[in-house]
Amino acid sequence: MTGHLYGVGVGPGDPELITLKAAKLIKDAEVIAYHSGTVGRSIARSIADPLISEDVIEELLIYPVTTGPTDHPLGYYGAVDDFYDESAERLGKHLEAGRDVVVLAEGDPLFYSSYMYLQDRLSPRFPSEIVPGVTSLSAAATAMMTPLARHEDILTVLPGTLPVPELARRLADTDAAAIMKLGRTFAGVREALLQSGRLRDAVYVERATTGEQRILPASEVDPAAVPYFSMVVVPGRDRRLDSAGRSAGPSAAVHPAATRDHEDSPRLFVVGLGPGRDDWMTPEVSALLTEVDHVVGYGPYLDRLPVRPNQQRHATGNTVELERARRGLDLALSGGRVAVVSGGDAGVFGMASAVFEAAMDERYADVKITVLPAVTAAQAVAARAGAPLGGDYAVVSLSDRLKPWSVIEERLRAVAGADLVLAIYNPASRTRRDQIVRARELLLELRPPETPVVVGRHVGRHGENLTVTTLEALQPDGIDMSCLLIIGSSQTRLGHGSTVWTSRSHDQ
Repeated sequence: MTGHLYGVGVGPGDPELITLKAAKLIKDAEVIAYHSGTVGRSIARSIADPLISEDVIEELLIYPVTTGPTDHPLGYYGAVDDFYDESAERLGKHLEAGRDVVVLAEGDPLFYSSYMYLQDRLSPRFPSEIVPGVTSLSAAATAMMTPLARHEDILTVLPGTLPVPELARRLADTDAAAIMKLGRTFAGVREALLQSGRLRDAVYVERATTGEQRILPASEVDPAAVPYFSMVVVPGRDRRLDSAGRSAGPSAAVHPAATRDHEDSPRLFVVGLGPGRDDWMTPEVSALLTEVDHVVGYGPYLDRLPVRPNQQRHATGNTVELERARRGLDLALSGGRVAVVSGGDAGVFGMASAVFEAAMDERYADVKITVLPAVTAAQAVAARAGAPLGGDYAVVSLSDRLKPWSVIEERLRAVAGADLVLAIYNPASRTRRDQIVRARELLLELRPPETPVVVGRHVGRHGENLTVTTLEALQPDGIDMSCLLIIGSSQTRLGHGSTVWTSRSHDQ
């Protein structure tokens, strides 16, 4: 009969935070194993020391390399993989002999722990059980006496070993964050915090729950004195409102950049990023985005922007326009300069109308809202095709999420009856496939089948494609949200090289 493998979390440092179940297993263990760095000192062993009996068999698993160089042909990961293989073989001999093995893990065995690699290797051969422990993240939050995340906040746990630009991007795109694996990485972590605008709120916690615990603002920490067993915590924003109707909490505190002219505060800008290409963003918008303190928008749009020092990004989902608008307005009330961004032009099926709708709330009456124009998708597709919008035209969205299909159908009939060129936004999505089919059928009732149609896909972005077809030959199955359609009028013509243009004069 083989022995039983236990992965036992011993918590972040205070022995009193070891669970009752973990304590019993440690006391009764026949074999106790624990990891250490190259110096041979195990923090997990020191936490559990009062519970370890004198006659237990101890297995010290010493890493062959931590931060130093290695001559292994496969580098660091090759050396560490070999180490885990050898460690599993050592412990496997005890299990084969029928001895139960308790492997101690600081914090929790499955949260950035070395135990998981032994579990991977040994659990297919031997019965195993994992006893969870209090994580260092929980300990750090408790030491700070600060909630990690509130309401719908997204908490992101990040390794400090990420490249600085990637770490900065992820910090900018989350509400709350914890950064593990510090030590030699701290200088890069602090740079990422600075670039993402999160350094002001970041808290450094070292050896939480132990007698050596330290808590400091991350901006005041000496990078040369940071041990591996420390972390940086950026708490989420407290969305409760104070007596003046403003958001409370660290992320809503007045940013140093808010000491600009009084006329500029509270101030909110609604801007369009253009349809895709960086050089289609207007110089006015580009300049503004280097100056604001907060940028609010749909996540993929924010991904198009560089991470800038002392600027916070607030990403939201795609269908929460009013919530996004209120978030921008709350940030403006807190004293910072805020940009709410849209793809294309913010005033064409974009965030501008949502911001003005949200701003009808009296508590936003003092926020000055400025909309900056931008290139919209219809302009980009028209330019690629030639000049199909050269005459009178109308713009209609086929999305029935905010208006009923009966209204859309009425407008399509009116546009067709007035002989206007028609630019169609939001023609189809993964779950909304019928509207473009019905729109084509309706237009064919009122316009000739040879009416020119331009289909622009990903215009201004990678994978750009432009197709010129006719209303009769249009294939709805190939249309999705990455497309914009331009349906010609009686004055729309085909030019040389598949160009499409609409006359400014109207033939009788």
